[in-house]
Amino acid sequence: MTTSRSSFSLSSVARFPQSLLAKPFVVATLAIGAMLCAAPSHAADLPVLKVGDQSLQTRGILEASGQLKDLPYKIEWFNFPAAQPLGEALNAGAVDVGGLGDAPLVFALAAGARVRAVAATRSTPLDLAIVVREHSPLTDAASLKGKRIATTRGSIGHYLALAALKRANVPLTDVTFVFLAPADAKAALASGSVDAWSVWDPYTALGEARDRDRIIANGVGLSEGLSYQVATERAIAEKRAQLADFLKRVAIGQRWALSHPDEVAAMQSRVTGLPTDVLKTVYRRGQVHPVAIDDSVVAAQQRTADTYEAANVIRAHLDVRASFDRSFPLP
Repeated sequence: MTTSRSSFSLSSVARFPQSLLAKPFVVATLAIGAMLCAAPSHAADLPVLKVGDQSLQTRGILEASGQLKDLPYKIEWFNFPAAQPLGEALNAGAVDVGGLGDAPLVFALAAGARVRAVAATRSTPLDLAIVVREHSPLTDAASLKGKRIATTRGSIGHYLALAALKRANVPLTDVTFVFLAPADAKAALASGSVDAWSVWDPYTALGEARDRDRIIANGVGLSEGLSYQVATERAIAEKRAQLADFLKRVAIGQRWALSHPDEVAAMQSRVTGLPTDVLKTVYRRGQVHPVAIDDSVVAAQQRTADTYEAANVIRAHLDVRASFDRSFPLP
């Protein structure tokens, strides 16, 4: 069974979960869009690259690593609370490029998005987790039988829930999925209207630190740990130079962040208002690192698409090979 209460509009940009995150973070997030979209007069003629971000993670890494200095173009940042609205913004052409996990990319492609994965990363999927309230009797995925699970439709959290239930031999007909945006999902978990929430960092880490939420399953052995920078076909054709430079800076920043997690956490904390300790957890356990788009990446992405097809999340078979552009090499 499923229920759903999520939709996309451009009002989703720069909107974070007020019930989950501290008010200063919300204010800072709203302000960032204005600050970064405003260009100095001498840069008025520079080309613009519109970048979608989630939880300000890409921007935080670039800022901390110094990779936003001396840009030969302007970046307009658009921040999203989850991958689904970012994918829909890509589909609408509202942004040129943005970071999506493997499962949300499948969901976007199945919806007809004319996009390509142009860069890839792998991470340790400890940050991808099914969480419950501190005193919940639930202990593992098998105990979810007959329960209500909140997640965002098409997200990596949705994928994890499907994979964890399959491994635990719990039929999908024996659970109820409640599809919500992260802010609403957190509120539903706190109120007890759902029994579990399948989610990702920083939401996982924040729930553990603030509310003592417990992890009953994570993505290790279930998730491929792949994420992508995804660009529109139009941006690839018309903004190739800017896109190539941006992807290079992101890869350099990600490598730098591996050995400087505390510096990245401190920078992102100043930008977002999230606690530094929470962000240290995010970067230390994620271990996000750039990888080449090779045949193993494509094969892993196909497995993700096939899982969604088997669960009827997508209605038709998706051959993912055409959704990759390998012409942007790693620096």
